[in-house]
Order: sequence, then structure tokens, then C-alpha cells
Amino acid sequence: MTPLHTLLTTINPPERFTYPFYYEPHPLCLLAAEEVKEEISRMRLTEGKMFGVLVVKSENGLGFLAAYSGLLEGRNDWPYFVAPVFDAQQPDGHFKQTEREISELNREIDGLDPQANPVTIERLKARRKQMSEDLQLWLFHQYQFLNARGETRDLVAVWQSYHCSPKIQKRYPLPPGGTGDCCAPKLLQYAYLHGLKPLCMAEFWWGPSPKTDIRHHGQYYPACRGKCKPVLTWMLQGLDVEPNPEEAGFPHQVPEIVYEDEALAVLNKPAGMLSEPGRTENYSVATWAQGRWPGSMLAHRLDMLTSGIILVAKTKEAYLNLQGQFTNRTVKKKYLAIVEGMPQKEHGVITLPLLNDPMNRPRQIVDHEHGKQAITEYRVLINEALRTKDEKLAAALLALWPHTGRTHQLRMHCAHPDGLGCPILGDELYGRKADRLYLQAQAITFVHPTTDKRMHFELPYPFGNLIPYNNK
Repeated sequence: MTPLHTLLTTINPPERFTYPFYYEPHPLCLLAAEEVKEEISRMRLTEGKMFGVLVVKSENGLGFLAAYSGLLEGRNDWPYFVAPVFDAQQPDGHFKQTEREISELNREIDGLDPQANPVTIERLKARRKQMSEDLQLWLFHQYQFLNARGETRDLVAVWQSYHCSPKIQKRYPLPPGGTGDCCAPKLLQYAYLHGLKPLCMAEFWWGPSPKTDIRHHGQYYPACRGKCKPVLTWMLQGLDVEPNPEEAGFPHQVPEIVYEDEALAVLNKPAGMLSEPGRTENYSVATWAQGRWPGSMLAHRLDMLTSGIILVAKTKEAYLNLQGQFTNRTVKKKYLAIVEGMPQKEHGVITLPLLNDPMNRPRQIVDHEHGKQAITEYRVLINEALRTKDEKLAAALLALWPHTGRTHQLRMHCAHPDGLGCPILGDELYGRKADRLYLQAQAITFVHPTTDKRMHFELPYPFGNLIPYNNK
């Protein structure tokens, strides 16, 4: 069976190829993905997996290719899908043969008495380590990636040319295992090898979510950044690719001043405004505040997509005092969120430890061994269908009280199956896109840094376009 499948449609292709790290699936990709979903629904899969489609132009018109990340049910030779960039699973190939030799060394080490053979064991362990490192390096060199210009580079050269900073090269001299086995590199490699013109691409998750990360069945996701961005940066050269919307700049919004005195200001940050300057955008709450109150500093931060209360210290003394209150967790914050679905309990506490996903920043993962403690209390305020002007939603309004301040804590605790299993509406990382992220820092209580007076501020209800469905 050829992995090139005909696509019969009158839909026009896009003018530019998909920017794979931030996109809305093109209608052609949606059409192709539906056919792939029909195929995989017949395969009786037992694991969750990322699948991808690449719409291409061939001599016979439009078609599409399909791929899966890594192995699928332990195999990489499913006929409906494109082949891997390099097949390391051949039983008689160098990789598998050397793997068997390393396994034999493991058995030899396990069979020796550590007290009687310490020198022999250390020698065998050193040999095993060297064999493993040599095998991994050999494997990386077998991955030869094409780009749209017809140029070829192996994975080591691709990785090191992308991570040109000496600091990063020292920390990550070689790519992590599995780099090059995701959907997007497989799809582009097959297209280039067979003279097919890539038009658009999309990836979706199928099946149960993994335990650490959050993936929703049938939902579309961008390519991973840690493993795929270096590879795709090379492979997309020569294609006319859509611009990165994250570098297009943000509208210069202005925060609302809720309260102000000589020591501090309480602001209401709009959704979509950075708290502090980013990699490509300097305008932020911090730069706006410094322009208005020279020398001022933010006492804490909010995610760009989160709206609500943020504190600005006008003096160094006020900043240090507020920082101490945040460090000692005496500042009390309340958030409002609208989540998709209906939480099973009306009130509870979520305690899922979180860790940065180094291969897919800024995403977080749940890691019970290495993650940092994260605690969130929640209460359901409205647990019924909500409506907008145009549609009815199965959603709930929550109050959230974070007892710790981890990155994406509220978003992860709401979305993860071991938390609420109800992603915040509009959460593009852990749920699905909407007109905004429906999360607001609603209220804050702290001690004034100079008067020692207890201060409390609370904003009006922010989601006026979403009201209970039965509220006419």
C-alpha cells in the first residue's frame, strides 16, 4: 500500500506552508485527518499516540501523507503510514545487534558477585557505558534530513547548528533520544524524497492521555519544540512558511489602575498583555509601569493570557516587603475560571507536583518524583451549562485559590485527568483555543508594606459574555 492517499476536494490550498509550532488546522488538513481517524479506528490501538497529516501536491493532484510519532504498538512498519527517517528496528541491523550485546553485558554484570568481582564489574560497566554512547552517536548520524532545497544534514549537524550558543551546546551537546521520530520530520522527509510539494500540515492526539502530560483525544497540537524545532527549522528551509504569530507583536493594551498610593499600585491587567518583556516583545505591564512610575517593579507576575490583579511596588522597600509576603505565602489570591466539563466534586484540593517539560517549553508535566509541590483549592460556583450569544457550553465557573505559585499551576491542575480533568476554556496548551483564556486573578489580600494595614481588592465578574444557560 502506498502511503500517498488521494484527496478529492474543491478546497483551495493555503498560499503558505503551516508554521508548525502555532497554527489553526487548514480545512484540507481537517479533511485528511478525518480519513486517518477512520483508518486508526479500525486498528484497535491500545495506546495513545500523536498522529500527523501532510497535504501535498503531486503529478496527479492533491493527496496526503499520514504518520505517527515513534513506534505504534511496538512497530514502525504500518503500511498506511510513511516510513521512519531511519529504521533502527531491523533485527539484523547494527542497532539491534549492538543492543543485544549490551543486554548480554547486563546479564553478565548481574551474574557476578559484587564482593568477589568489584574490578571486573567496574570494567564491564565502563564498557557498557561506552558501547551505549557510541551506539547513540552512531544512530544520530544515520538520521539524514532533507530540506526543501534538496540539501542534507545528519541529526548531529542539525542539532548543533541550531543550538549555536556555547552555553546551550555545553548543556545539550547531543539531541535527546527519539529526536527525528515525531510526525512532522517523517512526513516532510517522505515528501522531499518522492518529489511531493508540501502544502499544509497538522498533528492530533488519538487515544488515552499519557500520565504525565495532557493530551485530549482528537485534539490538534503544535509540533513539540524541544525535539522538533531544531529539526524542522532545517527541513522547512526552502519552503514559503507562514510567519511566526508569536513574533508578530501584541496590541499595546493599557492596564486599569484599581488603587494607587505612594508605595504601590494595584492594576487590572488585560488578557493578552505580558507582565514583563518577552523574547520578542518589550511592551509589558512592567515597562508601562516604569514609564508612569520610574523605578517601579512588579511584585509578582501573571501569564500573558491571564487577566486580573497585579501588584506594582513603587519603591525598593515596598518591593522587598511584598516579595517577602509572597515568599512566606501570606498573600492570599483568588482566581475565577471557566472550565470545560463538569467537575465531579463541588469543593476540593488538588496536589499534583509539577515540572518544566524541557523538551516542550513552556509546557509543564506532572512528575511525582522530581516535580515541585503544587497545591490548589477549588470550589464550583456554577455547575451548569453556560451560554454565549451563539452557543451553549458544558462548562462550570470555579473559584481557585493557589497555595503555591508554580508555572501554569492552575491550568495544569484544572486540565490534568488526576486533577479536575476539566481544562480552562481557551487554554491552548492544555485544552483548546477560544476567544481568550477564561482565567482571571480576581481578588488579592496582603499587608500594606508601609502602613501594615491589611488590604483586600476584588474585581467585578470578568466573563460577561458567559452566563448560566437558564438565565434568560
